[in-house]
Amino acid sequence: MGLKALAFLLCLTAPVAAEPLRLATYDPGLTRDGPGLLLRDIRQRESRVMAAAQVIAAAKPDVILLTGFDWDYGGKALAEFAQLLTDEGQDMPFRFAARPNRGMPTGLDLDGDGRLGEADDAQGWGHFTGQNGMAILSRLPLVAVTDHSDLLWRDLPGNIMPDTDAGIAAIQRLSSTAHWDVTVTSRQGPLHLLAWSATTPAFDGPEDRNGRRNHDEAAFWLTHLPQAPFALIGKINLDPHDGEGRRDILPRLMAHVQDPAPRGMWQPAQTGANASHRGDPALDTAVHDAQGPGNLRVDYVLPSRDLTVIDSGILWPAPDHPLADAVETASNHRLVWVDLELQPSKEAMADQARSRSPEVTQ
Repeated sequence: MGLKALAFLLCLTAPVAAEPLRLATYDPGLTRDGPGLLLRDIRQRESRVMAAAQVIAAAKPDVILLTGFDWDYGGKALAEFAQLLTDEGQDMPFRFAARPNRGMPTGLDLDGDGRLGEADDAQGWGHFTGQNGMAILSRLPLVAVTDHSDLLWRDLPGNIMPDTDAGIAAIQRLSSTAHWDVTVTSRQGPLHLLAWSATTPAFDGPEDRNGRRNHDEAAFWLTHLPQAPFALIGKINLDPHDGEGRRDILPRLMAHVQDPAPRGMWQPAQTGANASHRGDPALDTAVHDAQGPGNLRVDYVLPSRDLTVIDSGILWPAPDHPLADAVETASNHRLVWVDLELQPSKEAMADQARSRSPEVTQ
């Protein structure tokens, strides 16, 4: 057999080179007190905006879910932030953001205080439509989206919704922000991102409305897991060991995924509330008042069991690190990343063989 023919045969049988896919979730704190203010700050290169961009660029994700980003009708803020990332050397041309439940008016007095139109009366807490929404930026094409954000809370099977006025129950959505199933495509095949940003399981009364909603926002995925590779990703707002919340939902979710247990590069001194925490501080992803809940693990990337985890981490550098100021300035949350390897599809292998064959048959 000639060398050219042998080379052609080898290229047909060689597997596709597996390039790790880096997923990240991050609450960059890019939410403001009124509509249009985030766009203004992006255009003015405000310090917190620039810090968030530097953090994301340093992490170099292939796909990132932003869980604290104001939505606007034209998507202008997201488009200009994506351009800012490109200027920082992180080109992410594909993006998705849909109107979240945050700040969406209901016309009802949801909190029963006798006043309408307040942040607590929206589908999800917010002073204006889109405040503190979600967005996805990607280096790879986003080929399909299923938006579950309009599901009523009462319609979730097995929900633990508290006793609620019938008129409110008839319009109250489950998602405090959103629930998205977004398909990312790569040469290794498709991957479903099951994304959400849950309400904080606190700041309510003895009925534990927020705690129950937080629980059910996670429980939603138990009946919506695809038969294809996926990753649960987002701000679950629930620590496995510390802080408030109905933690029993976490083991039920974990039974369907693998936990890479990403660790921070550095941890602050464990004082105040942190001193009595039971969880490993290296896993914390959010900085909170040491006299209050303390630091917690609330941001997650949880791949399905058919994926290979190569590496993971939390972008939390030591104070003397060059990136430390940007991390501290941007947000009280830390960026979480996981590197994955997908099994190459037959179509991807065939595409690679076809793309190589002209080079080896000349």
